[in-house]
Amino acid sequence: MTVPFTYLQFHLAFLVPAVLFLIATGFVSRSRAVDTDAEGLRGWRHYWAGVAIVTVVALAYTTPWDNYLIARGVWWYGDGRTVFHLWHAPLEEYLFIVVQPWLTALWLAHFRARAEWDRSRRPVAWRVGGFALAAALGVVGWRLLATDGAFYLGAVLAWAAPVLALQWLVGAPQLWARRRTVALGTLVPTLYLCVADRIAIEYGIWVLSERYTTGMTVAGLPVEEATFFLVTNLFVVQGLVLYRLVTVRVAGRTATEPRVVDAAARAPETDPDLDGR
Repeated sequence: MTVPFTYLQFHLAFLVPAVLFLIATGFVSRSRAVDTDAEGLRGWRHYWAGVAIVTVVALAYTTPWDNYLIARGVWWYGDGRTVFHLWHAPLEEYLFIVVQPWLTALWLAHFRARAEWDRSRRPVAWRVGGFALAAALGVVGWRLLATDGAFYLGAVLAWAAPVLALQWLVGAPQLWARRRTVALGTLVPTLYLCVADRIAIEYGIWVLSERYTTGMTVAGLPVEEATFFLVTNLFVVQGLVLYRLVTVRVAGRTATEPRVVDAAARAPETDPDLDGR
């Protein structure tokens, strides 16, 4: 009799080792990325306070959406793969929602940069343009919801649009100034989670409905799943960048602020925003 690969084992096989690895390597990066004086330690604590806030928001925002899609039959879980369910989602699903922001934040914490608000990049056009782009994604998402085959993809886009609209409306210029940090901070954990998700689907931990998906895949992974991980990691990275910048601005500290994570604002032609690891 074959023992099924369970959702809890998925956590133990993919999420826990990744978190432990990033914590271990983070001790080295932290010694280089954060000043060792009291000011630097305070900046480090501010960063993890932001991670905690992002995690709570992610759980609150994702839970009803996630449960609705499960109830709709967009995906389900294999027999014997979960411990027990709370509402429509299994316990492991909530654990995943909580762990993912910390996984991404631990990766992002390896980057070294100055936390400084760039006052030269605040054009209204950037903010309006970012908001318009997010609104367009939302409109596309809502239109896709009307068709069964694109329902899941539409649900991801329509759900993601309000968060992206808010983040881009607030900080599009600052995020663009740090685009390399945002890109690397987002794409690496997205790629890792996509690989893990592809394996989970292969082993039947969760099963996607053919009715509500487009059938398009990338290396065997449904495009809907890849899109989900892309937007959720983007939420986390952009949220942490903006949180850090806001705390710096409120505190009135720019020139002497410790170098933490991805908050650098540097002129691309002379001082790139990503300053190594």
